[in-house]
Amino acid sequence: MIKNNNFWLQLERLVAICNLKIDRPKGTPHPRYPSFVYPLDYGYLENTSSGDEGGIDVWLGSLSERKVTAIICCIDSEKKDSEIKILLGCTSQETQDILNIHKTGSQSAVLLVRTIQKIG
Repeated sequence: MIKNNNFWLQLERLVAICNLKIDRPKGTPHPRYPSFVYPLDYGYLENTSSGDEGGIDVWLGSLSERKVTAIICCIDSEKKDSEIKILLGCTSQETQDILNIHKTGSQSAVLLVRTIQKIG
């Protein structure tokens, strides 16, 4: 778990200033792998850049508050690339389901969960 508040605050700031574009809604098949159906809304932050030269990827969970709950760092040895996925408003079960998606085939992933630091 990462407890660095500045890291999470910067992610929150990025999410707040960039438009979230959902290009793969929950329940739709992947364009290249039609047997994979998106269990949650999936998209990216417009006007950002990631390792795949697209925007930073975002999974949107079912929680009403759209706070950054975690990130997943992924690597794909077949594609020879890596990137992060921001998890926004995801429950612990949704987080685990998303992590499992990114740990299949030639992919591997680690999960960094945001912890809430209590003052006092």
